[in-house]
Amino acid sequence: MAIKALRGMNDIFSPEIHVWQLVEDHARKLFALYGYEEVRTPVLEELNLFVRSIGETTSIVEKEMYSFVDRKGKALALRPEGTASIVRAYIQNERAQSDPVARYYNIGPMYRYERPQQGRYRQFHQIGAEVFGIANPRIDAEMIHMVDQFFQGLGIDDLEIELNSLGCPICRPGFTKKFSEYLDSHQSSLCEDCHRRTQKNPLRALDCKQETCMTLMKEAPSIQDDLCDECEGHFDTVLTHLGHLGSSFSVNHKIVRGLDYYLRTTFEFTTSQLGTQNAVAGGGRYDGLVRLLGGPNVPGIGFAVGMERLIELILLKQKITPSVLAPTVYGIAMGDAAHELMIQVAQSLRRSHIFVEIDYEGQSLKAMMRRADRRQTPWVVIMGDEEVNKGIFILRNMGTKEQKEIPMGEVQQLPQRIKT
Repeated sequence: MAIKALRGMNDIFSPEIHVWQLVEDHARKLFALYGYEEVRTPVLEELNLFVRSIGETTSIVEKEMYSFVDRKGKALALRPEGTASIVRAYIQNERAQSDPVARYYNIGPMYRYERPQQGRYRQFHQIGAEVFGIANPRIDAEMIHMVDQFFQGLGIDDLEIELNSLGCPICRPGFTKKFSEYLDSHQSSLCEDCHRRTQKNPLRALDCKQETCMTLMKEAPSIQDDLCDECEGHFDTVLTHLGHLGSSFSVNHKIVRGLDYYLRTTFEFTTSQLGTQNAVAGGGRYDGLVRLLGGPNVPGIGFAVGMERLIELILLKQKITPSVLAPTVYGIAMGDAAHELMIQVAQSLRRSHIFVEIDYEGQSLKAMMRRADRRQTPWVVIMGDEEVNKGIFILRNMGTKEQKEIPMGEVQQLPQRIKT
């Protein structure tokens, strides 16, 4: 019986992989313009890193973590999100000692054990970024605008940007008390998870996806009524500056995101094209997280883009057409001497950054020409015993069907012939 990939973990082949690469290259180029540097962290971390940062009552920690105990009894977990690992790396490598201000981005796989469905898999990929050491609300707006520019550059120009403020440790307790009282008065309507979480973190109910709870949350109190002056001023500055940057948005007081470390600014980029899994990107401010994980009191803000959902949206909207990786030149050699010379031709072209594929199977000329045509190759180089004896090779233009005999002594000029 053949071994298959685990459920919810997918292989990615051509032509779709070329869309992934294009998106990743676009991210790297854009983020560099804003001063972000790439960082790569392990996919395996201590379990406690995610329990402390994400929160014990989140569905990720309660239900979705890939966790196990290693041979020495240490509890480990595959990372379910990227921020906690980057914060751990920022602290462990003492990056704040010389300059607390840092901007990082990362691209890679995350893992959550949940029911696979459209846009949600057990191994999924994210493009994320973090800024440390800046408390000014204008960086919140700049980051949100950068994400907006990221999507715009990929031709995705109809996403909704929704923002909210979650307050801070000063003003949030008052809202939490009021919200808890609201939940207590509607206990019979809460799902099992929300009923349990009301005892530890009632705000988790705002993030619940159960229909009954979502309906109940529409009439729930809004945190905006309880924001302190500092949080209200911070949020107003974010909105004002984001407007100055030219990004359209709306305020949604029900956004809390799914992780406990968020405070003040939180945001989502949503679409109506992907059903219930409508969030393509999201993030927010987490000023206390670095200190919570043992580092200095450094503010932070970050976001993550779900790659699978973004790729699905790109293909759905046909903004980028997946392309087959086709060689520019297909080399057909018949006979040992012809193969030796063909390698010289191929190497000359490759030194000029031209993609060459050589046939090594010794099929008939007709079969090899059919393969070159299927591969959508614009040029074919043909060489057999007769060409070897004459010291030439045949260059065929697959578009015009024109063929020319080229002396082997002119192989150095071949890249220029092909490029023109």
